Amino acid sequence: MLARVCQTAGGSPRDESFVKTRLATKNDLHGILTVQQKCPEAARWLAADYERLIDDPGGKVLVAELPTMDPPKILGFAAFHRIIDEVELRNMAVDPDHREQGIGRALLELARDRMLEAGAKRVFLEVRITNKAAQSLYYSVGFAIHSIRKDYYREPSEDALVLSMELYPPTVLSPV
Repeated sequence: MLARVCQTAGGSPRDESFVKTRLATKNDLHGILTVQQKCPEAARWLAADYERLIDDPGGKVLVAELPTMDPPKILGFAAFHRIIDEVELRNMAVDPDHREQGIGRALLELARDRMLEAGAKRVFLEVRITNKAAQSLYYSVGFAIHSIRKDYYREPSEDALVLSMELYPPTVLSPV
């Protein structure tokens, strides 16, 4: 899927470029780990962790890449796991040099579409209570606060907001 991403710097629009979002393959592991390494707020996973998720029928690892580079450069990723009708966003990061360009949004939109196709009804994630940029992105695509997990993160110790997004509104049955 090619997504037109409006690049911004300090809130002012610049030229548009195309970013390709797609399912990751094992060939993408080096690029995913490179982005993860540049992002201290991302969970520290090993290549084997991503491989297991790529191989898992309930797993989805998505990447955003700049296809105009040869080879294409991975700019961000999102790792999800689905169990029946609930999904957890387990890890997500966008290269700091390419933030505020719509890449995170493009990954979340592709994930939403893929999860809807798979029958998911709700997505959950945890985010550091101080990570306002990520929270802003999540709220803008429909996530809301579900709960707080005290001392969820280490190094440094910090609370997590648990956010959720309904993919299908719950059905309300009227009394008969």
